Amino acid sequence: MLPFTRPTLTEQDEQAVLEVMRSGWITTGPKVLAFEQALADYLGGDVTVRAFNSATSALEAVLLATGIGPGDEVIVPAMSFTATANVVVRAGARPVFVDVDLDSRNTDADYVEAALTPRTRAVIPVHFAGLSVDMAPLRDLAEHHRLLLLEDAAQAIGTRHAGRHTGSSGNPTCFSFHPNKNITTIEGGAVATDDAALIRRLERIRFHGIERNTDGDMNVPLWGGKMNLPDMHAALGLSQLARLDAFNRKRRKLAERYLEQLPVHDALHPPEGGPGHSWHMFCVRVDYGALGTTRAAFQQALADRDIGSGVHYPAMHLFGLYRSHGYAPGDFPHAEAIGEQTLTLPLFPGMAVEDVDKVCVALEEVLND
Repeated sequence: MLPFTRPTLTEQDEQAVLEVMRSGWITTGPKVLAFEQALADYLGGDVTVRAFNSATSALEAVLLATGIGPGDEVIVPAMSFTATANVVVRAGARPVFVDVDLDSRNTDADYVEAALTPRTRAVIPVHFAGLSVDMAPLRDLAEHHRLLLLEDAAQAIGTRHAGRHTGSSGNPTCFSFHPNKNITTIEGGAVATDDAALIRRLERIRFHGIERNTDGDMNVPLWGGKMNLPDMHAALGLSQLARLDAFNRKRRKLAERYLEQLPVHDALHPPEGGPGHSWHMFCVRVDYGALGTTRAAFQQALADRDIGSGVHYPAMHLFGLYRSHGYAPGDFPHAEAIGEQTLTLPLFPGMAVEDVDKVCVALEEVLND
């Protein structure tokens, strides 16, 4: 069975983790500091990076650190993993959903501007599947309305746009290192920003609100949680980061092969490509209704041919939590169409080009069955 994703782990990664285990210091320490600096150097733009135990924690910490809370609204695309909106609810604010482009699955400044109200405090664009959002119009909009622009780059480590890495702009930008991402720390995340005051607040929120003076004396001036990344995870991240560009080159090669070899069929719609895409996922849309089938049956037919697949993602506003906020079917047609038709095909660096051909042959068989 060819899975839709698999982490690329080597003996080099194992050795990096083993060295930390044997060092006697396995929680947050020197490896986290090294990982943060290496990631900042990789991103460029004179940003500072702080590691977290997940991208979800990182997103939540930024909202808390910037004072987002009850009575505030945060604009979020209706097509993303549910964490993007859940953190807004966790902060006590209201997520305001907007639609996305049908092919890129990214939102844009026009959708966001139409959703602005006097209560809007922040916008969270999501770089879906590794394809960068067009950020310049969103930056202009955020500056004009004095909004926090918090980039959800959980799926976009290594993505480039206009010659720069996503995360180098200075806006707070959050990354994920979950095992299905382009590099992994098993679980983990990070925030990159050029705002020194925000970094200090994030450090307190990340670890119990603790501050220490130059003598090492401890104070807790504000609340903080427990969101730190252990050194064992950071050691794996350092090992993986050294190979990120190679991983992403392989992902692009596989994605380009998909775009060349996908069967031509009225019911099959490929994703949007583009320069700088890091191809975290390869998500097509399939019009199951036109084929007279269901997604579950279609996935089973692929599984019968030893092809795994995923669903990324259902439209968020249709989950029970967000229906309780007043959202309903029909609100965001593009997100709903994607949610109903999406299918994630295998894509990970350990695949061979021949694996892509195998998937495309299986797709053609199932589409024409």
